[in-house]
Amino acid sequence: MAASGIDNLGVFYSDPLSDTLQQVDTTQNNQHEVTTEIEKKFKSFLRGYHVVTQNGGVVYPYRDAIRKNYLKHKYAVTIHLGDLKNFDRSLWTAIKNEPRTYIDVFEKATTNIADEITRPRANNEDVVEMQVLLDDDARPIDMRALKADNVAKLIKISGILVNAGTVQTKARELMLQCKSCGYIMANEKIPTGLDGYALPRGCPNKENQTRSEPCPMDPFMIVPDHAKYIDFQTLKLQESVDSVPQGEMPRHVKLWCERDLVDNVTPGQTVDIIGIFCIKAQANMKASARGRDVQRGKAGVGIRQAYIRVLGFSNKDETAKAGNKLTDLSAEEEQTFRELAQRADIAELLRNSIAPSIYGCDDIKTSIVALLLGGSRKRMPDGLTRRGDINILLLGDPGTAKSQLLKFVEKVAPVCVYTSGKGSSAAGLTASVIRGANRQFTVEAGAMVLADGGTVCIDEFDKMRQDDRVAIHEAMEQQTISVAKAGITTTLNSRCSVLAAANSVFGRWDDTKGEENIDFMPTILSRFDCIFIVKDVHDEERDKILARHVMGMHINNGMINRKNNIDGGDKKEELDIMTLKRFICYCRSKCGPRLDDSGCEKLSNRYCQMRSGAGDLERETGKRGSIPLTVRQLEAVIRLAESQAKMKLKSFAGEEEVDEALRLFQVSTLDAAMSGNLDGAEGFTSEKDFAELQRIEKQLKRRFLVGSQVSEQTIVRDLSGTQHLPERQVKRVLHAMIARGEVEHRMQRKLLYRVR
Repeated sequence: MAASGIDNLGVFYSDPLSDTLQQVDTTQNNQHEVTTEIEKKFKSFLRGYHVVTQNGGVVYPYRDAIRKNYLKHKYAVTIHLGDLKNFDRSLWTAIKNEPRTYIDVFEKATTNIADEITRPRANNEDVVEMQVLLDDDARPIDMRALKADNVAKLIKISGILVNAGTVQTKARELMLQCKSCGYIMANEKIPTGLDGYALPRGCPNKENQTRSEPCPMDPFMIVPDHAKYIDFQTLKLQESVDSVPQGEMPRHVKLWCERDLVDNVTPGQTVDIIGIFCIKAQANMKASARGRDVQRGKAGVGIRQAYIRVLGFSNKDETAKAGNKLTDLSAEEEQTFRELAQRADIAELLRNSIAPSIYGCDDIKTSIVALLLGGSRKRMPDGLTRRGDINILLLGDPGTAKSQLLKFVEKVAPVCVYTSGKGSSAAGLTASVIRGANRQFTVEAGAMVLADGGTVCIDEFDKMRQDDRVAIHEAMEQQTISVAKAGITTTLNSRCSVLAAANSVFGRWDDTKGEENIDFMPTILSRFDCIFIVKDVHDEERDKILARHVMGMHINNGMINRKNNIDGGDKKEELDIMTLKRFICYCRSKCGPRLDDSGCEKLSNRYCQMRSGAGDLERETGKRGSIPLTVRQLEAVIRLAESQAKMKLKSFAGEEEVDEALRLFQVSTLDAAMSGNLDGAEGFTSEKDFAELQRIEKQLKRRFLVGSQVSEQTIVRDLSGTQHLPERQVKRVLHAMIARGEVEHRMQRKLLYRVR
């Protein structure tokens, strides 16, 4: 029987690898065609995009910018994505969806355009590669919204820079040479970003492979002199303070900047970042740990770390740095704020809006309004500056709502950093120098640098160590933080207000012990514009009102107090938190008042009156007055007057604002000084007491020799019992010597050691 035809058709087979390779080739050809088309369109955009001016002229912004920047040896041009979208939406879609592919295409097209419009060049030099930077008006997304879907996409986020690494060099193109046969591979491209480059494992020189001894594995070495390098810098971005949920830790992301973007920002600045959300392989573990993980099946093969390759950023000005997000402010809202500022009772309205759930504290609330608004920062012709931020210290008994006021300010201030004194160190408040992964030292910003343009609330200010409080002296007055550590010398801005709350030494305020209630140095007290002594006074009528207020706040969440006032009067008008916050932002951005002639004259006369009154008192009593008014306090009154004018959107502060500023200063610092609560601080010590303290110090130094140590109780008992010196004054002298560093504690504060 003859075989059927189907048996004689031969062998059937398929080549799936060939089909796959053919598909890859087709895909690559299609991708090359698309890339070429995108490059042509982008060249047309750079050449042809124009803007018609009001005079009827035509301006080509990008073509002119390329020529101007190139001639200035600035090889970068900023492209606005809105212009790109209006010109050709396909270009905008390409850069949004596949930025890693098309940013190189854009830079190649920009370099070609620069080659065309900058000819002829000196000595026929080759054109320098141009960098494309991006800008966009879109609203930035939250850092917590960055997920896996955003990988390899173009994103825009906002945050605060907390760390800036040193500028380093990375190869853009390499020349490789085989150590065995000398074969050279030139122009090997290095991936941009934190990705590395793997050297070829084998030599592709076919002529050498015919020899008896072919090239070994890993034969290549780098020829560094023939490589092309670029500058790069790594940054650390922290999410904005107002974006961090309650009780959460702020998140960070690493940034990669190259070429024209390096050394353009410093820690503490608030910036908008446009870049590519990239991933990189994790750092190598130790061999022993890696081996254990492999044996246990825990090797992180597919785990990657996220970072952002920056394609452009915009430094926010001082208004935006203060958190004033007024870009979406409508004309109706702006008109509403202007009408609100013209109200005769605007000061009372803002005061009632500050922590309305807290009864009383009217003067403190008025001063907090002044702190939120601030004065006017001035730069003198000689380059020196005068701060416009107001610092306030609340000092007194516990249970007087000091911490609650600080918490409210944290919510309503445009930018605010809240911290506690016991949990804060000098480095955490100012700046620290840390060693990075590459073993290089970098500066990391602290709380007062991150709050630049805003407010720092420090609770439990008395619980801070003395060394930590000394560290913020410069930040409170000069509003800068100088760092000189580990070979790093720099100055950071800390233009922020300080609102601090503290308790007395004995827990409750003791009027009989005067300055012993305060455990602060005069240098730190002098930097506060207003010092309020908050006392828990026992008053039956006030206690009844306060009890009804607290009960009303606990019943129906305070709805009883909202319907009518606790005193039986009409309801107090107040602003909600968001309106108050936006109004403060509007006033800070739109108004920078100065004292007018009448205000200057009145303040000068009042200052001279106080100084002359102190002089008359000295001549009559024969002793030095206990309430000096120095130039530092005079500047504090000026800042308070400017804040009163700022809430009314007035360009100048007149006599009315000066009167209110003087009243605030009178009920705070001056009243505290006159009552003797600040005796011994800022020169608030009479001449008689000063002579007595000097005499006690001489007796103490005779009894307590340099290099010796003695119990504090023993020396106080000897001087007060044997020589009949006041025990209170002896302790005061000892504390002053400890503060000056002449005496120090030892043996868990059981002994005193005389240093000098």
